[in-house]
Amino acid sequence: MGSTGTLATHFLGAVVTQQADAQPVGVQEFLIVDGQQRLTTLQLLLDATAAAFAGRELAALTGQLEFLTHNSAMFLSADKPGLKLRHTNRDRIAFQEVMQAESPINYADLSHRDSLIVKAHEFFYGRVGKWLDEGPEPAPVRADALSVALQNALELVVIQLNASEDSQEIFETLNARGTPLTAADLIKNFVFQRLKLEGEDEERAYRDLWPFEAKFWEAEVSVGRYATTRSAVFLSQWLVSRVGKEISPRSTFTRFKFFVEHETKLSMVELLQLISDQAKTYQHLTERAADAHADLSRLELHMYRMGVAQVEITKPVVLWLTEPGARYSRPVVDRVIGMVESWIIRRRLLRLQSSDLGRIAADLVSMGRGAGESDVVDVVERFLTGQQYASTYWPADLEITSALATEHFYRRFSQPMQRLLLQAAEDWYRGYASPGVSKSGIRIFRDKQQVEHLLPRGWRTNWPVEGAADEADRDDHVHRLGNLTLLTGSLNASVSNSAWLGEKGKRAAVDRHDVFLMNRVVVARSVGGWDESLIDERTAELTKAFLETWSVPDGHEGKVIDRASRHSKATTGYPHLIAAGLLEVGATLVCTDGRWPDAKCEVLAGGQVLFLGKKYSSPAAAAREVRGGSVNAWFFWRVENGPWLNTLREQLLNGEGTGSGTDSGQSVAE
Repeated sequence: MGSTGTLATHFLGAVVTQQADAQPVGVQEFLIVDGQQRLTTLQLLLDATAAAFAGRELAALTGQLEFLTHNSAMFLSADKPGLKLRHTNRDRIAFQEVMQAESPINYADLSHRDSLIVKAHEFFYGRVGKWLDEGPEPAPVRADALSVALQNALELVVIQLNASEDSQEIFETLNARGTPLTAADLIKNFVFQRLKLEGEDEERAYRDLWPFEAKFWEAEVSVGRYATTRSAVFLSQWLVSRVGKEISPRSTFTRFKFFVEHETKLSMVELLQLISDQAKTYQHLTERAADAHADLSRLELHMYRMGVAQVEITKPVVLWLTEPGARYSRPVVDRVIGMVESWIIRRRLLRLQSSDLGRIAADLVSMGRGAGESDVVDVVERFLTGQQYASTYWPADLEITSALATEHFYRRFSQPMQRLLLQAAEDWYRGYASPGVSKSGIRIFRDKQQVEHLLPRGWRTNWPVEGAADEADRDDHVHRLGNLTLLTGSLNASVSNSAWLGEKGKRAAVDRHDVFLMNRVVVARSVGGWDESLIDERTAELTKAFLETWSVPDGHEGKVIDRASRHSKATTGYPHLIAAGLLEVGATLVCTDGRWPDAKCEVLAGGQVLFLGKKYSSPAAAAREVRGGSVNAWFFWRVENGPWLNTLREQLLNGEGTGSGTDSGQSVAE
C-alpha cells in the first residue's frame, strides 16, 4: 500500500475453467482447462500465509484466507477433501497433505516432504513469517496489510466455459503467437469428465490407467517447427493409428472428442485401458531404442533410426501394427516396418521433400487396418510402390546409385544422419541386410562414433597432386561417401592430416582404431595408398550397403509422373549438368559476350572451372572475374562449338541427360 492509501495491483494472467455437470447436492465443480500451475501456486501462497497467521494467533485473518482455500464443512461429502482446488495428477496426495496440515506445520514430518508442492508451501510459510516478524510495524498490522493485498490486489481474468463449449478453440484464441498447444491436458479433462458421467471411479482410473504423469511423457519433443510434450505427440499419433487420417497438432483434441462421441463403441474406461496399454508399448520401444548397447529388435531399431532422422510420421504405423489384439506376427511386422523405413530413408538419401509424407503414412494405416496376416505385406507393398509423385514416391536403386556417386555426402547430411547411415553400412558388412541374418551375431553399438575423412580435408599438406584439374578432382572427392568412415574416437589433428602410408601414417592410425569391419576393408585395399579411384569404388560399395539394407521389391522402378518438377531454375546448379551427362569435365567454355572474345575456361570436377591458370568455384565466379562485376553465367558461357549453359539447363529441366536427373550436385546456381 502506498502513502496515498491506494492499492497497487498485480495481474496474474488468464485462467480457463469449464463447468462440470452439476450434482444434485454440494458445490458446483469446474474443470481447470488452463492455469493449473497458476492457481496451484496461488492456493499454496494463501494457505501458507493463513498458517503463518494462525501461528501468531490472528484467528480472524486466518479465517479470511481459509475461506479462499477450503470449502465449508456443510458442503462436503465423506469421500472428498475440503479443498477448493483438487488435483487429479501425481501431486494430488502431496497437495492435500500440506494444505490440510495443522499449524504450526512441521514440514519434516510430512510423508511427502520432498515434493516440490510441499517445498513451495514451506518457502511461502517461511518468507511470510519472516516478513511479519522483522518489520517496523507490529505483526498484526503487517498481517492485515498482507491479507488485504492478497484478497484485493491480485487480479485474474477468468474465462468460464459451459460443458458444451470448445475449450481447444479458447486455447488457440488466447495463444497470440500461433504456437501449437498441447492436447494432453484438454484430452485429460475430457476423459475424466466422461469417466465421471459413466459412473467410474476417477481416482482409480487416474492411478491405474492414466500413464502421462511422468517425466518421459512430459519431455518436450519437436514435431517439424513445433515443440510440444511427448504425451501430446503420442495422443495425436495414436489417434492417426485408429482413424487413418492425418491430424494436425492443433486439431488433436477436437478430433479425439469426435472419435469418442461418434466413431468408437468402447466406453471411456475401455478406451483409456487401450491407450494406457499402447502408451506402455510406445514407452518401452522408445527407451529401448535409446539404449546404445541393447540388442534391438527390428521394430526397436526402426524407432532408433527414426529418432535420429527426426521422423515422427511412422509412429502411427508402429502403433497400428502393435495395438492390443493385433493379429500380425513379428516377421510380418518386421517386413512392413522394413518397407516403410526404406521408403523414408531412400527419400532422405535423395534429400526429397517430406511435407506430404504424413498424409501418405496415415493413408497407409487406413489401407492396412483391414488387411489380415496373409495380406498386409502385399497391401503395404502395393500402396508404397504405387506412389508416383515426386512428393511421395519410393525411389529405386538406379536413381540413388547415380545420385550418391558424386554427392558431397559430408556436406549434405547432418552428423547424426551420417553416423546413422554409416552404422547401417557397418551392420551390412557384419551380415545384416534387410531382412538378413547377422554373421557376427551383433550389430554395431549406436554410440556417437566419430565420422572421419580418410582423405583429409586438409589434404594439401601431405597429399599433393599436380595441376589444377587434379586438385579440383581431389576437392570434389574429399566429402564423398566413400571417403568417410567411423572411428571409436577422433584422431589427433596431425595424424588425421598425415600421409596415408608409413608407421606414423593415417592408414596405421585407422588400423589401430579398427573395431569395425568397414575399416578392415579400407586397410586391406589401401596398401599402395588411398586415392580418388578407391573412393569411387568404396562409394559404390557403401551405396550397395544402403540399397540392400533398405531394399525395394524386385523390379521396382520408382516411376514418377512429374519427375521434372524436382528441378527448377532456382535449384539447378552446374554440377547437376555434369551428373546428368550434359556437361563433361574437361570441356571448354567460351564467352558469348563479344567484348571478351578470348575468354575461355575449362570445366573441372564438381562444377569448378580453370580460368587463366587459376581455379574458380563455378562458371559464375569466373564470369565475375572476366566482367568485373555480377553476371548471369548461364548466358555468359557456352560449350565451345556447342550450346549455352542455359540450353543445357533447359534440357535437364525437361528430363534429358544420361544421368538420373536427381538433385545430386554439390552447389546451387549462382
